[in-house]
Amino acid sequence: MPQRTASYDYYLILASVVVLFAISAICIYGMFSFKFAQVQNMAPALKYAHMDRLNAIVAPFVVALITILGICIPKRLLPTHWLNRFAVLLLTVAGTVGFAFGAKTALLLILAASLLLQFAVLALALTGSQRIRFERTGYWLRLGSTLMHLGLILFVLDLYFYPYPTLHLALFWATTGATTLGMLFCFYAQPLANLLQPENKEHPACTE
Repeated sequence: MPQRTASYDYYLILASVVVLFAISAICIYGMFSFKFAQVQNMAPALKYAHMDRLNAIVAPFVVALITILGICIPKRLLPTHWLNRFAVLLLTVAGTVGFAFGAKTALLLILAASLLLQFAVLALALTGSQRIRFERTGYWLRLGSTLMHLGLILFVLDLYFYPYPTLHLALFWATTGATTLGMLFCFYAQPLANLLQPENKEHPACTE
């Protein structure tokens, strides 16, 4: 069973890396193509067509990232066999909602569920609960990993609500704060633990 869990985590991590790399590559391509094609000097119709084309390219990867988040977040709370059932249930409900109300609503549903679950994980991590599942031990490592995952969810939500300036700014700064704190807690877990709990000497490196 441990080997199965490790394999499950490995494939989720691998899928996340591939999708994030693809999104990053498309964003870099879009930035340079915008400059070299002089899109800013085009007529509005051509400019919007260019942006729609890039959005169509990146859309499947954003959908994949949201789906991976919807599966990855609950693994902190659920054993593998329940995680599989939860993933099937979530995708079934999202598919039904998407058929009735559109793909954007279905993706927002997955993001909302991921966000609520991640807040639950964060609350348990803050209290030092052993009920959440991590490959590494250590209070600051767990808290840092949890905050970085929260930052990733908020980042995707920020993209979703980009047309709304006030909400966009709030999500942007929340994303920045969660991600920065998460990296600090993760990469400096040992100094933090030595400072606050000098009697605790075991602090493995962060690989979450």
